[in-house]
Amino acid sequence: MDLGPNLGSINRAALIAADYVIVPLMTDLLSLQSLRSVGSTLRRWRKDWQERLATKPALDFPLPQGRMQPIGYVCLHHLLKLNRPVKAFDRWIARIPKVYRDEVLKEPGDGEISMADDPHCLALLKNYQSLMPMAQEARKPMFFLKPADGAIGAHSSAAKGVYKDFKALARKIADKTKLRI
Repeated sequence: MDLGPNLGSINRAALIAADYVIVPLMTDLLSLQSLRSVGSTLRRWRKDWQERLATKPALDFPLPQGRMQPIGYVCLHHLLKLNRPVKAFDRWIARIPKVYRDEVLKEPGDGEISMADDPHCLALLKNYQSLMPMAQEARKPMFFLKPADGAIGAHSSAAKGVYKDFKALARKIADKTKLRI
């Protein structure tokens, strides 16, 4: 399920029902700072729910286990130049692996790790520019856009690239959660 960017009661209920959590991040200071809140909040919610499960009354229906296990993060909407993130984004991208490891997983690591080598990085999804509003207008995923939807020329090849990006992301999620696709 895709949740809004807050730690309110509705998101808490949804996350308690989730076995796994993927953290979407923009490549900026605010996202890095939010990792601190996300990590500590998930740990607190998991602990609180486990305590409640231990004292639950006998019920006729099973309750969620409240695993909320972080399996990784996805970086979103960075700009590319010559197929590489522009320097302004690259600086923030370089900081994410350590902050994620330290704040969400509470696994302090030795030194820096590049995003390319980080097993917790599920994907680096670029800004797909006008494909998103085009997909919203067509009411279909970006990777299903056809010329009739306005995906012609560069948009058509970009839509095919989106398919490859999201397929790779789906495979990584399946591997981490041991699902078969």
